[in-house]
Amino acid sequence: MDSKSEVTHNGIVNEISPSGIKVGIIVKSACGSCDIKSACSMSEQKEKTLDIECNPRQFSLGQEVEVRLKTTQGFHALFLGYFLPFIVLLTCLLLTSALTKSELIIGLTSIASITVYYPLLFLFKNKIKKKFSYIVNPL
Repeated sequence: MDSKSEVTHNGIVNEISPSGIKVGIIVKSACGSCDIKSACSMSEQKEKTLDIECNPRQFSLGQEVEVRLKTTQGFHALFLGYFLPFIVLLTCLLLTSALTKSELIIGLTSIASITVYYPLLFLFKNKIKKKFSYIVNPL
């Protein structure tokens, strides 16, 4: 598989359980890998932990690994996290504005649609998680 169809991160195995491993990865902003980032206050790094179901006997604590995810799965995550809620908000805004002229009701209803969407997304996180598969390789 070519590198353009995958997103890769290097990480460290933080925890091993019977069903898989937890890998800590450093997520960098676009300028996080820049050579002059120390002179710039714009760079940003965050550590994320991924729960990966795999054969845990292949890995040991502190081991460096490469985690790969298909780009299409990344786009699916973007769709669920950003595009679909925008569509829900916009649809609710347009429907409510067709039914009433009160801007307060239109605004509150639109915001309420998003405050319902994200908890529903959270409730279905286990079902959604099954659609994402990580490939982990030791370095």
